[in-house]
Amino acid sequence: MSDLLKILQETADPDSSKLAKILGLAVEDVEKQLHELKENGSLLGWVPLLHPSKSPSDSVRAVIEVKISPEREGGFDRLAHRISKFDEVEACHLMSGAYDLMVIVQGKNLHAVASFVSERLSTIEGVLSTATHFLLRSYKEHGHLLAKDGEAYEKPPVSA
Repeated sequence: MSDLLKILQETADPDSSKLAKILGLAVEDVEKQLHELKENGSLLGWVPLLHPSKSPSDSVRAVIEVKISPEREGGFDRLAHRISKFDEVEACHLMSGAYDLMVIVQGKNLHAVASFVSERLSTIEGVLSTATHFLLRSYKEHGHLLAKDGEAYEKPPVSA
């Protein structure tokens, strides 16, 4: 099954017949493996990789550094799970270093993200501090370069 997972990560193509050809397996065997991966929670879903400047999105993304107070018995987990449940949160990671959680947030504009951080995230008991960093431009996503060397860039969408 590890060969299937590797190919899925590289291609993100859920077509069983294509996967079967690559792996040299019967389509039924690939479908069975895909079903098992979904059932055991290894395969969570399919996400298309869109070029940020070419996809029709007016939203902004931000990385939020969050310092939290660990709880007796649960450590950082309970707060991390609570923060992860917000719709605005794309990802939440426990970190080593100067802060505890790295939270990636998406909102319709700068104000929406700032409001989420100030009104909902920073008011959670146990959240000690936050630092917000807005993403201005992406150069590489999920292993894919988003521009060729020497390619001219447009102004970032949040600049004036």
